[in-house]
Amino acid sequence: MMRTYHCFWLLFWAGQPHQSFLTPLSKRTSGFPEKEKVLVMSGNSRQDLHRSKRSWMWNQFFLLEEYTGTDYQYVGKLHSDQDKGDGSLKYILSGDGAGDLFIINENTGDIQATKRLDREEKPVYILRAQAINRRTGRPVEPESEFIIKIHDINDNEPMFTKDVYNASIPEMSDVGTFVVQVTATDADDPTYGNSAKVVYSILQGQPYFSVESETGIIKTALLNMDRENREQYQVVIQAKDMGGQMGGLSGTTTVNITLTDVNDNPPRFPQSTYQFRAPESMPPDSPVGRIKADDADVDENAEIEYSITEGDGYDMFGITTDRKTQEGIITVKKALDFENKNLYILKVEATNTHVDPRFLYLGPFKDSATVRIQVEDVDEPPVFSRPAYIMEVKEDVPINSIIGTVTAQDPDAAKNPVKYSVDRHTDMDRVFNINSGNGSIFTSKPLDRETLLWHNITVIAAEINNPKQSSRVPVYIKVLDVNDNAPEFAMFYETFVCENAKAEQLIQTLSAVDKDDSYSGHQFSFSLAPEAASSSNFTLQDNRDNTAGIFTRKTRYNRHEMSTYFLPVVISDNDYPIQSSTETVTIRVCACDHRGKMLSCNAEALIHPTGLSTGALIAILLCIIILLVTVVLFAALRRQRKKEPLIISKEDIRDNIVSYNDEGGGEEDTQAFDIGTLRNPEAVDDNKLRRDIVPETLFMPRRTAAVRDNTDVRDFINQRLKENDIDPAAPPYDSLATYAYEGNGSVAESLSSLESVTTDGDQDYDYLSDWGPRFKKLADMYGAMDSDRDS
Repeated sequence: MMRTYHCFWLLFWAGQPHQSFLTPLSKRTSGFPEKEKVLVMSGNSRQDLHRSKRSWMWNQFFLLEEYTGTDYQYVGKLHSDQDKGDGSLKYILSGDGAGDLFIINENTGDIQATKRLDREEKPVYILRAQAINRRTGRPVEPESEFIIKIHDINDNEPMFTKDVYNASIPEMSDVGTFVVQVTATDADDPTYGNSAKVVYSILQGQPYFSVESETGIIKTALLNMDRENREQYQVVIQAKDMGGQMGGLSGTTTVNITLTDVNDNPPRFPQSTYQFRAPESMPPDSPVGRIKADDADVDENAEIEYSITEGDGYDMFGITTDRKTQEGIITVKKALDFENKNLYILKVEATNTHVDPRFLYLGPFKDSATVRIQVEDVDEPPVFSRPAYIMEVKEDVPINSIIGTVTAQDPDAAKNPVKYSVDRHTDMDRVFNINSGNGSIFTSKPLDRETLLWHNITVIAAEINNPKQSSRVPVYIKVLDVNDNAPEFAMFYETFVCENAKAEQLIQTLSAVDKDDSYSGHQFSFSLAPEAASSSNFTLQDNRDNTAGIFTRKTRYNRHEMSTYFLPVVISDNDYPIQSSTETVTIRVCACDHRGKMLSCNAEALIHPTGLSTGALIAILLCIIILLVTVVLFAALRRQRKKEPLIISKEDIRDNIVSYNDEGGGEEDTQAFDIGTLRNPEAVDDNKLRRDIVPETLFMPRRTAAVRDNTDVRDFINQRLKENDIDPAAPPYDSLATYAYEGNGSVAESLSSLESVTTDGDQDYDYLSDWGPRFKKLADMYGAMDSDRDS
């Protein structure tokens, strides 16, 4: 099969004033027969550009953006040498925007743009062109690709990255100090012309600031800009494309610049002298007043430290700084006294705590002022001559003896008289008293050092004209010792001696104590009482070390002849006046073994200082006797309770109901329990005894007269009450008596069947049938009983 090659002509047309530009590609030398091909570009006339073999060669062309004409923008023409003009060929365009943005006349091959093109949206379009046989649908030329590039025009103004910039620099900065850099971008093509070349300029903010035209860096342009004069600046920067030439597009932004504070202003007092008043009663650390130095700076640059540098009140007053308000607070350091000094003059200095060395040339960053403090007189309470008083008094002083004096005066100029008193809350026993006029303290009760060594009382001094003005002072009174207590044994001495003891044998060592004090130490002397010194069976030896020993005088002792010896011992001290006492040592005679170990003493239990004493044995014996008496009394009481009535009770002494738990055998059992006795008082059995107590002596019950038929219930009860009152066998407490007595005179008499057991004859119940239908059931029951009995 023979392949036929055809030539394809492509013509690009561009109308005025927009032109399309074609860039040739390298020649293709295969695939098509050598035929003459012509590519014609648009212009006022068609011209042959060049010839090529085989096929047409082309690559790309340019089209200006933002076409503003009313017709479609003409791009170019596609033509093949196979086109005979008879409409047998059809031109097809495919690729970016084909059919929508770019259209082709399938008969003539003319290509047009249907919309305005924007290079910023899409700068390049890639399309493919092809010619096919309209009848067979087969391509007569291979598909070829070409590019349409959109040429840029200056249709975008520069845009800043921020609408508003914020920056800050320290005040007093040097000229040329960097502030901030602004940046603007242009969407136009930077590689084509100057559409995207941006130049910066300042529209507002001169002469304080400047901007570099190429970089957009903003710098200071004025020296010594002071924040205290002006803090905020607003600068407007313009960015213009086309290199800033006329006709270029531009955009603007705002830069807010703030001057930050530096310590370039010293503190200054608004006045040179300050006046304050302080009452003399003002306690220490109390505030007197406030002063403040003004500083135009802010934050830490405005922090101030106050101090007192000179003045006669340097040691009386102090000053501190309030960190929140930066005020100086003058306070009292010591108590003020109007009578001593009523005016103080101080020199106060205010200094910045954070000083910037760069601005020391502006002067010292401190200032001073004079403060005058006037002390005001107030009515003050009396003042004691001492903060506390210590007094001493001997314990043997007589009552009303003066032991010391306290003194207080009114510190005011009036010198009001003062009266004294003792705070009785500190002297509850009223041991001391005070002279209200001169403040002398004297005793009102005897003193005893051994009972209480120190007395701590409080004395009150008050103005006579104004008792509310009072003050207090503690008075410590020490009671001095005198030798008013005799020495005595350190313990109770009770010892023993063996029957087989030898002479001059030590049986006990004695020691003594004294309640009094002795500055040189106690020295006691021991001796036997004169009445026992010659006739005693024992001797006493003073050891001269505040102890003494008891020794046997003879060889043997007999406990059957003398079981106990009482040895009187005299103890004396060496103080003035000499005090002495006589103490007794109890010595028991006991049986001992050959080693001197005690066996028994007069058939008693072990008698030893560590054993039981006679008093303890007596106490034990008394406890045993009391226990035995208690047991006997308890047994007697229980025996007596058995003879009391059955219904006696501590908690139930009034109405009592006795429960016998005795059940009868019914109405037919007339022998077990006679209920009729309770129902009919006339049927009382005289021989029946009381059942609620155990009878000891039989009292014959009194015979009572029968109740008359016309006696009512009240007379019946009164009669029974009198009978019980005079009845010696009646219980001595309230009791409940149930008689169930209905009285006489009833027409129907008693309807109870309980009385029937007390009569021998039968009763006729036929009258029940005459009482009506309500008693029909009862009449049937008793009528049936009569029938059964008759049968």
